[in-house]
Amino acid sequence: MAHGILPDQGSNPCPPHWQADSQPLRHQGSPKITFKIILQAPRPSTGPHKLRECLPLIIFLRNRLKYALTGDEVKKICMQRFIKIDGKVRTDITYPAGFMDVISIDKTGENFRLIYDTKGRFAVHRITPEEAKVTCAW
Repeated sequence: MAHGILPDQGSNPCPPHWQADSQPLRHQGSPKITFKIILQAPRPSTGPHKLRECLPLIIFLRNRLKYALTGDEVKKICMQRFIKIDGKVRTDITYPAGFMDVISIDKTGENFRLIYDTKGRFAVHRITPEEAKVTCAW
């Protein structure tokens, strides 16, 4: 029998450059006792960026832009096909957005580019529609 805290299936400790909100992990046997606070986040799906060099779409919309409070709300936004990454509609909430990707939201007309700040964390930079047409292909 395993001892200690068992994280929920489908979640993994997130890297510090995601800057996700902390959620308390609870002991498996007693849901009222909180032992440890670990940053948990959904695992990014496979895609064009490495696992540690990307930001899942759910973290971007929920934690950075504050467009949703829960993962279900992010899922509803994505399934309405409002989110485009580099000009293509993405409905996967764990799709990995990476460095210099353009994220467009059709409903609000906003465009963002993911860049790194001076400390190596992801920063969201708002850009113009003309600038959103330019993509950097590595």
